[in-house]
Amino acid sequence: MYFTDRGIEELVDRRGEETLTIEGLADAMRAFVDVHPEFEVAIERLATWLARPDDDPDL
Repeated sequence: MYFTDRGIEELVDRRGEETLTIEGLADAMRAFVDVHPEFEVAIERLATWLARPDDDPDL
């Protein structure tokens, strides 16, 4: 298990029953970068990766 998996598992455990829109996720990502600007590049890369079409063979 990767270190990041712990955070992902906590997210699922705490909020797994909630529905999240893409707009809500984008707002949360913007708020995170506002508080933690040192993670701007990582968040930008994640957002770009999530925006790729489902049929992208690189996923």
